Amino acid sequence: MAIPAEAKDCGMTPWWGGYMGSADVDTDAERLSAAGGRVMRPAEDIAGVGRFAVMADPGGAVFMLLKGSSDEGMEAAPAMAPGHVGWHELYAGDFDADLTFYTGQFGWTTGDAMDMGEMGSYQLVSQTGGSDFQDMTGGIMPCPKEMPRPVWLFYFVVGDIDAAVEKVKAGGGTVLNGPMEVPGGGWIIQATDPQGAMFALVGMKGAA
Repeated sequence: MAIPAEAKDCGMTPWWGGYMGSADVDTDAERLSAAGGRVMRPAEDIAGVGRFAVMADPGGAVFMLLKGSSDEGMEAAPAMAPGHVGWHELYAGDFDADLTFYTGQFGWTTGDAMDMGEMGSYQLVSQTGGSDFQDMTGGIMPCPKEMPRPVWLFYFVVGDIDAAVEKVKAGGGTVLNGPMEVPGGGWIIQATDPQGAMFALVGMKGAA
């Protein structure tokens, strides 16, 4: 969607926003606000889509709550399905408070934490439960100094990371980092689209 004029006036730049499914958006927004989050835009309906609210976690990263107008399309995609988000990464404005917020309010579980030196810890998290590496669906780390604000970064699954890099470049995007190998044998890149919105890709090398 296009950035609303009033948001542009406040300095908003293009970004990818993530939605979390909710059985009751109004109740969840109130609960999350009481737990340290903030309601950035109160719950409202979108005809034919559902009811949503815009929230921020304790560190300031924005996400949305959504209850679809029907169950169709609300089911989670299979793990690492091409074209879908396969990894969710939070650059946290308040690492400890944000970790407590998501694990306490959404029931996420934690796995190993990796020491990144001066950058702090990279805490693996699972949105589906479990503590083994294969259960992990994302990570939380302190927001790097070079990032303008706390934000969620979404890794879209591709079949061949090298081919995807060429498509990003051909489409006017810019590769910021990578390809870089990560635990589990996958490869990642971080990039921006032609409008400057940051996203990431994850896939294998040389896959068909």
